[in-house]
Amino acid sequence: MGQLAELQTAPDEPPPLADRMLALQRLGVLCGIAAGAWLGAAEAPAKLVSAGLSPFLISLLMVVGVFLGRWCLPAVARGTSDIRADVSKAPHLVIWAIVAGSLWSVANTLTVFAIRDLGLSIAFPLWNTNALIGILWGVFFFGELKNAGRARWTAVLGGAALMFVGGLILARVSASQVSSQVATKGIVAALGAGVLWGTMYIPYRKAYLSGMNPLSFVSFFTVGELGMMIALAARYLGGLAALWREISAVRSVQFWLLAAGFVWVIGDIFQQYAVKYVGVSRGIPLSNSNQLWGLLWGAVAFGEFRNWQHSAIAGAIYGSILIALGMAAISFSVAGKGEHDKWREAANREQSKYGIDPRFISSAMEGAAFHDSPRKRWLDALLVILATAFFVWTASHAHWPAMNLEWPAVYVLLALGVILLAAGAVSLWKLTRFN
Repeated sequence: MGQLAELQTAPDEPPPLADRMLALQRLGVLCGIAAGAWLGAAEAPAKLVSAGLSPFLISLLMVVGVFLGRWCLPAVARGTSDIRADVSKAPHLVIWAIVAGSLWSVANTLTVFAIRDLGLSIAFPLWNTNALIGILWGVFFFGELKNAGRARWTAVLGGAALMFVGGLILARVSASQVSSQVATKGIVAALGAGVLWGTMYIPYRKAYLSGMNPLSFVSFFTVGELGMMIALAARYLGGLAALWREISAVRSVQFWLLAAGFVWVIGDIFQQYAVKYVGVSRGIPLSNSNQLWGLLWGAVAFGEFRNWQHSAIAGAIYGSILIALGMAAISFSVAGKGEHDKWREAANREQSKYGIDPRFISSAMEGAAFHDSPRKRWLDALLVILATAFFVWTASHAHWPAMNLEWPAVYVLLALGVILLAAGAVSLWKLTRFN
């Protein structure tokens, strides 16, 4: 099968389904679930759009928070020296990361429109059709689910189908609660975001099959995000000068949108590790449990169900149950030896095409470090200090937005998110040292 495959199956190394590979798959599942919680929480501040803010302005400020988080968190976890060492092994992935970030910015802007027109609890399941797109690309480009066996195919595709049907039910519910014209625009925006996000996972998988660490990939991913978002906001708000005036006029809410972007980064990092260890076809549906968290935040914390009819509430609950069942089916679908062989074939193609050191790819697939670069702690500390100072500065003139929240529900949701964050971070450190 090539040099990479030979490295993987050498007699003195464990077989593909050894305890470590199984442990990495369980870790990927945990990361996918933690990702859902934090990605769901990050969208809550987008409710600010109801206060009359431009969706482009909201998305831009969130991306600024994302940019800060994507550089300071990897600096804390691994250091900028490791990021530079990763890029030196596969420099072509920087371009892929920037392309993926550009796709993300357009999709994120569409989700703000969807939230405005449909509400959090309905918009989430619609754009999470990206799971179906992700499964398609995972099978077509990277051999995921090939040689997986009938039971695993049934679990993954059946689970994705349940999630899709649940999303359709919620879309139907949304149409009954708002005007048909508004519902149509919101549904189109949400589905458009799903297509873009589903396509964005192609660079993700290329990166991790090539040995790139998720924390290194996301650092350059955000360059595309910020560049594309500035271009979009300037274009639709009337130029850079008009954009700056809009940003200055909303000083009281800048901090909350930056914080939303930072929270999103935490969820996205977990999502990246899920994609690395269980693939696109499993990792993305798992992280799409954010739609359940979106339903909870929208219905329980923001009270979106207060004026709904009982039948509409029941439909939203039934749709969410189907989504949860689909997620459970995918969670228990463990990749077998035949599927792992296909993953290694895809990795071998990347290695041959770009001339990557096969040992670099092999160590990454096993969740191990390939290089031990001396850390430039002064640079890592500088990044963290600058990001922290920016958050403190925006917080100093922040005001709590005019929102009606159910605080007991907010506290419970935050506590659950912190528990999943701790469990995921500790597991990643103990098993992989964030590799």
